Amino acid sequence: MSAVSTAGLRLRFCTDPGEFLAVADDYLSADPVVSTVVTTVAHRLLSQRAEGISQPDRNWWLVVSDSSGVVVGAGMRTAPYAPHPPFLLPMPDEASVALAHALHEREEEVLAVNGALPAVELCAAELTRLGGGRVDITQHTRLHELGELTMPPPVPGGLTVATEDDVELVTDWFAAFMDDADEQAGRPRGTRAHEMPDRADMVRRLHAGRLWFWVDDAGEPVHLTGANPPSFGVARVGPVYTPPTQRGRGWASNAVAEVSRRIQAEGTRVCLFTDQANPTSNKIYAALGYRPVVDMANLVIRR
Repeated sequence: MSAVSTAGLRLRFCTDPGEFLAVADDYLSADPVVSTVVTTVAHRLLSQRAEGISQPDRNWWLVVSDSSGVVVGAGMRTAPYAPHPPFLLPMPDEASVALAHALHEREEEVLAVNGALPAVELCAAELTRLGGGRVDITQHTRLHELGELTMPPPVPGGLTVATEDDVELVTDWFAAFMDDADEQAGRPRGTRAHEMPDRADMVRRLHAGRLWFWVDDAGEPVHLTGANPPSFGVARVGPVYTPPTQRGRGWASNAVAEVSRRIQAEGTRVCLFTDQANPTSNKIYAALGYRPVVDMANLVIRR
């Protein structure tokens, strides 16, 4: 672990997700919905480490503490896809600026930053001041939590757990989900850098039983919904994908509703992200009872 102190704040960089979770536990558990991305990734990589799966040396976890030692911010840089954007949770404005300086001094090339506003904007702006370039927003996202679930009008078929035998179809639909989400939001396909699980990771997800098909009354898969394992009592739904020829039939609403119902029945809170540029998905989730929690953004630095 390395540390940087500035303006009454201490920035600690951890290389061990277990150490990070131990140090930042109170901060992360105080608002587990907002911290969902960081905590689910930390727990997943911690589990993989226990299985002997190594992590890239570039990975780090950030803990921001104030002068009294209280954790007031957190983040990570673990994205396996280029340009490996850091993901930031809420933190004091001066911590966002201090982080940019720390990364610059560490000679880390940072060409994208994702996460909570305004932390990502302040960090990216300072990075460009130090290293040049300009900041562009590639995606505005919004995190929602489910309140009281409102079930949609029923449709034929039902939910079934995807298995390892479905790995090829699930992999194809994961990839299509990313590209179609760009297109539906009015962006060129492939605009966003994103994580695409490799086959081994996809098989692990299938073994965990957290990917479901909605099958029609003929037993054919027409939709895919996934969810992360719970972390600090919160599970995040996604991806949510319906092939173009099957859209507009209520598959997504019913699948997300049923997955959400099952998660809540386990005593777990449920959340999901939407792309603010996609009015269709935002309308669907609002109708089910999902309510906005926080806005986030994905930024790129162009040099």
